[in-house]
Amino acid sequence: MTVGERVKQLMSRRTPFVHATVVRAQQPTSAHAGDEAILLSDGTIEGFVGGQCAQNSVRRAALGALQGGESVLLRVLPDGDLHFPEAAGASVVVNPCLSGGALEIFLEPQIPSPLVRICGSAPIAQALSQMCELVGFEVEQSDSDDALTDTTAVVIASHGGAEAAMIRSALNAGVGYIGLVASRVRGASVLSEVAPTTAERLRIHTPVGLDIGAKTSAEIAVSIVAELIAAIRGGGVVAVPRPTALAREAVDPVCGMTVTIGPDTVHAVRDDVDHWFCCTGCRDAYLSAIGSP
Repeated sequence: MTVGERVKQLMSRRTPFVHATVVRAQQPTSAHAGDEAILLSDGTIEGFVGGQCAQNSVRRAALGALQGGESVLLRVLPDGDLHFPEAAGASVVVNPCLSGGALEIFLEPQIPSPLVRICGSAPIAQALSQMCELVGFEVEQSDSDDALTDTTAVVIASHGGAEAAMIRSALNAGVGYIGLVASRVRGASVLSEVAPTTAERLRIHTPVGLDIGAKTSAEIAVSIVAELIAAIRGGGVVAVPRPTALAREAVDPVCGMTVTIGPDTVHAVRDDVDHWFCCTGCRDAYLSAIGSP
C-alpha cells in the first residue's frame, strides 16, 4: 500500500495521523526530497523519512504536532556547525546521532473534521446538513442512537418522537454538544424526562442555536452552526479526540539522546530492565560495553 493509499484509508476511518514529507535533504543522508511517511499516535512510522537516528527526532516532533494540531517544518541537523539555509517558522533539533547531512521535513497533522449527527428529516434538519457541510463538518443523518463515540455533536430536529432517549444516549456516549430543536416549553418538558445532572445539562442546548432572531429553517441552521463553531473554537467542545500526552520517552544510555518509545524503537533487556536506543549502533555499543549475557 502506498503512502497516498494509506492516507485515504486513515481519513476514511477518521484516524488522526501526521503526514511527513522530506522537502530538503543535504548529503550525506539516506532520505531524499519527496520521501514521505505516516506517523500514528502510538509512535508507529509507516514509510521512510530518514534512518533510525532521524526517525527519533521526527517521531517526537510529529507526536507534538498531532497533539497541538499545528503543522511543523522540522530541521534535523547533526551535532556541530553545518550551513543549512534558514527557514522562517522552522523547528530545529540537533541530533548527535547523525553522522552527517541534514534534513528538512514538513509535518502536517491530519485531524478528522468534526462529526455532526443530525436526527430527523424536517426542513431544519436538511438546511442544517447543508450548512454543516459548507463549513467543513462531516455529517451523518440518522435517528439511530448507536456508534456515537466519535461524534462531536448531535442535533435533534425530529419535532417529537424519542427525543429524550436520544439525548440520554448522546450524554452516555460523551458527546460534547447536544442540541434539541424545540421551544423553551417543550424543551423543558423533554429535559424533565432526561433528568440530566448539573454537569450533563451544560452539554445540552435547547432552544438550540445562538439567539439571532432566526425564523426560517436556513436561518435557524445558521444559528446552530454558529453556536457549534463557538463551542469548538472556544474549547468547550472537543471536535476530535487527540492524544492527551506524548508516547513514553527514554534516554539512550550511550549517546544521551531522548527517544520516543514506539513499536519499532530499538531496545535491549538487561537484568529484566528495558533500555531504549536511538539506533542499533548505540544498542550494540551498550551491549558490548557491559558484556552481552
